[in-house]
Amino acid sequence: MHISRKTPDVRVPRLVGLMAVDARETARAQGLLLNAPDRPDFHLAVVDYVVRQYPRPGAAVPRESMVYVWFDFGPGEGGGGVHEPRIPKPPRGGLQRELDEPGDPYMVLSSP
Repeated sequence: MHISRKTPDVRVPRLVGLMAVDARETARAQGLLLNAPDRPDFHLAVVDYVVRQYPRPGAAVPRESMVYVWFDFGPGEGGGGVHEPRIPKPPRGGLQRELDEPGDPYMVLSSP
């Protein structure tokens, strides 16, 4: 979709999930500028995927506004990494193997 230069505001497209090259092209087509604070070599990035953006998709901004995109999750923001395989593997046998069997609740323990 091409927007004429007479349109004062444009909607920020959803860039999360796009490769760097596609994010740049999508922003340019909307009349927006793109910046990646975590990638000084952003102009060379091609196949890295956008994981976060600001302003949010759908926000109305003036034409030629700057949209910020990130390719790495910040601390505490996700990107939990690989979860499998879990080592050591959990024991087989379900809950009976996980919990100790309860003893006789009426058994009186004698003190030595």
